Amino acid sequence: MNHDEVLSLYERRFRREPAPEMPGAVVERAGAVVRQSGPAPCWNGVLWSDLDERTADAAIAEQIRHYAELGTEFEWKLYDHDRPADLDRRLLAAGFTAEPPETLMVAETARIAALPAAGPEGVQLVPVTGMDGVELVADVHERVFGASRVRIRERLAVQLAEGSVVAVLAMAGDVPVSAARMDLHSGTEFASLWGGGTDPEWRGRGIYRALVAYRAREALARGYRYLQVDASAESRPILTRLGFAALATTTPYTYG
Repeated sequence: MNHDEVLSLYERRFRREPAPEMPGAVVERAGAVVRQSGPAPCWNGVLWSDLDERTADAAIAEQIRHYAELGTEFEWKLYDHDRPADLDRRLLAAGFTAEPPETLMVAETARIAALPAAGPEGVQLVPVTGMDGVELVADVHERVFGASRVRIRERLAVQLAEGSVVAVLAMAGDVPVSAARMDLHSGTEFASLWGGGTDPEWRGRGIYRALVAYRAREALARGYRYLQVDASAESRPILTRLGFAALATTTPYTYG
């Protein structure tokens, strides 16, 4: 895998020329900024920008105005190669809050799909096909990540209805101990992995690896060449061992 070529392809597909992520979302280029706007549970924020020291502050102020008119919080997804070099400091000065940085990691789907997909003894991987499964995914995310149960439930329900997601639960008997999902980006070469949070007492037993391999096989069957992850500091070492490559660092800056 040529890292520079894959990063360039990712930038074009997801930042410069992205498709709206779900019905009701609008992607538009406003000057030197590409942004997405839409009603909940849509993600709102800046995907890409082409700024310099002269234009950055005005562009930041314009995005704040735009989303304030919509009455919604938003995120500026900043990558370590974005310019100007002090764009991070300018965002902070404008009132944004920096979230923990993540690592953009990519692997060839076929390589990851060849990994063993079995979880530990007593744990079964179960696909999510309806609202009962959606509720269990929301339960795991709320428990493990402290994430909004309502937002996850709404988003996953929409994606399941339109066929743009694969979701899976790791079940220890009747108890969900981990959950993960994979967004299917139609018209691109990429499927993206999300979640994978596991109850603390079940960590270190291979569940995360099994969930990654399970989703890779599903992506391969659907013809996706690459898997993409915005990896946390905890996930990056595991994904590196599995064969994912780090292509960039991205930091979410939130406003509102």
